[in-house]
Amino acid sequence: MKQLHKNLRKKNKQYIWHPFTQMKDYLESEPTIIDRGEGIFLIDVDGNRFYDGVSSLWVNVHGHSNSDINNAIIDQIKKISHSTLLGQANVPAVLLAEKIVSITPSNLTRVFYSDSGSEAVEIGLKIAYQYWKLKGKNKKRSFIAMTNAYHGDTIGATSVGGMDLFHATYQDLLFKTCRTPYPDVYRFDGSVEECRIDCLTKLNNLIKSKHDQTAGLIVEPLVQGAAGMILMPDGFMKHIESICIDHNILLLTDEVATGFGRTGKMFACEHDEVKPDIMMIAKGLTGGYLPLAATLTTEAVYSEFLGEYSEKKTFFHGHSYTGNQLGCAAAIANIDLFEKTRLIESLPQKSLLISKRLGELSSHPHVGDIRIKGMMTGIELIKDKNSKLDYPWEEKMGIKVCDECRKQGMIIRPLGNVVVFMPPLVSTNEELSEMISILIKAINIVCK
Repeated sequence: MKQLHKNLRKKNKQYIWHPFTQMKDYLESEPTIIDRGEGIFLIDVDGNRFYDGVSSLWVNVHGHSNSDINNAIIDQIKKISHSTLLGQANVPAVLLAEKIVSITPSNLTRVFYSDSGSEAVEIGLKIAYQYWKLKGKNKKRSFIAMTNAYHGDTIGATSVGGMDLFHATYQDLLFKTCRTPYPDVYRFDGSVEECRIDCLTKLNNLIKSKHDQTAGLIVEPLVQGAAGMILMPDGFMKHIESICIDHNILLLTDEVATGFGRTGKMFACEHDEVKPDIMMIAKGLTGGYLPLAATLTTEAVYSEFLGEYSEKKTFFHGHSYTGNQLGCAAAIANIDLFEKTRLIESLPQKSLLISKRLGELSSHPHVGDIRIKGMMTGIELIKDKNSKLDYPWEEKMGIKVCDECRKQGMIIRPLGNVVVFMPPLVSTNEELSEMISILIKAINIVCK
């Protein structure tokens, strides 16, 4: 068995190019190889158990090897694993679409399936662009996005992204996008209210000058995930919605990271009762079991694509595995579990526990901002608290804290010098407390 594990490690380093990973460093390390999962634990090939403190990159909801989701996939695989959705339907895709429409904002009535959050965004952008062309508004062809946004890694999604670290290399491949500030209160030299007013003023001014050229505004509602868990002030999304309505601009909300309970409600838009024209969902859609995403639109958007075959109004977009039956079956079971366990109702208390426990780090000399919304948490590590001086990138402090967490029995992953804690929603209060104890211990060991 030891020889088998040794061979696995060798082949991992020999063949796999890992995402968002500097492979030179990786090849010099002793990486974990996961063999199985049980509940909120990941178990490696040596039998070591780790808390899944980042929900396997923000996707896992009900824990690993959940019997309801497992059985749904097994039952479906006995019938059929995949058939195309191009021009024909399948049972789980139809039933899931009905469920998605029933739990999302009431104005969203149409579901277009894809395989990842980035693809869902790509589809949303293409729909918005073609919508205005079909209405004869050919000047409305550009998009407004937020600074430090992350919407995925495909070309369109990268074009509306705003993180130089991920996107600058590909600048010559991207279409131009107008930028407006995301209200980062921690980095703003002023109060929360002053930050809100400043950002809304800049957005208003931009839209007034660009509205006749703008197809849509895309935003991560309430929390900018990849930027470091940056939180919006309360009510900010409602102002964005009003501005878009007033200037006849489509509002696109990227709920890939914030959807399915992550912010304490099923979708982040619910906090401000926002009704977007287009919404993108993925990650938690299948409970973290299979790749599946969806782009939702209003009936008004959808109806513009209807016409005679000869008019070529069709939305010419799709993928081989669009509406895959196994993914849809898993997603149905996932949504049913939300209802069966009343999971959303338990989240406010869990979020309060996280806030209380992480409050122990508030006076730590190398902890800057602690940002928490529901079950999404970012802990910013800084070199000097008084001056807000960041640790240099090359010191890899976020990575070092996460490496220490792994030694202590929990797997998490940083965003630069922001340590992300995003456990499965099903985690109990006791489990959350144990995970946070590991996190606090790791920060105390590394950040002296």
